[in-house]
Amino acid sequence: MELNNKLKLIIMKLGWGWKIAILYSCFVVMMVTLVVASNRQKMDLVSKNYYEDELMFQKTLDAGKNQAGLSKPVLIHADKDSVTIDFPDEFRSKVLSGDICFYSPANEDWDKNFKISTNNNIVTISRKSLHDTKYTIKINCAVDGKKYYQESEIQLHS
Repeated sequence: MELNNKLKLIIMKLGWGWKIAILYSCFVVMMVTLVVASNRQKMDLVSKNYYEDELMFQKTLDAGKNQAGLSKPVLIHADKDSVTIDFPDEFRSKVLSGDICFYSPANEDWDKNFKISTNNNIVTISRKSLHDTKYTIKINCAVDGKKYYQESEIQLHS
């Protein structure tokens, strides 16, 4: 009880200038703490060559329109051992080239790229090289000189 009364007495004896200085000091300490905490956060950009990728975006939009004109989208299925990517019937007897990118927003180190190598219009990717996380799958392919692009999301878990 006596300590509480002494504390109240000290606070009452402080002038308004000291109270403002203490308030300002607390604000400065809080701001420095927030700056230090934000500098410790890991920041992964979507791409290291963001500007160049932005300039190529129109080609991606055109390839996406080509993809939308197909009879069905590229189908993606995952099981415990593999991820299966099934291309539309229009590609069945044609040479398919391009790549498949597994982009992980959680960690840049988990991103994976695979070249398209079809077997009966299907690409099978082993789960051993992928993590249990959410991936955005970006499929860039070309058939007969025409480019196609599709983005799909998939949640991989054991």
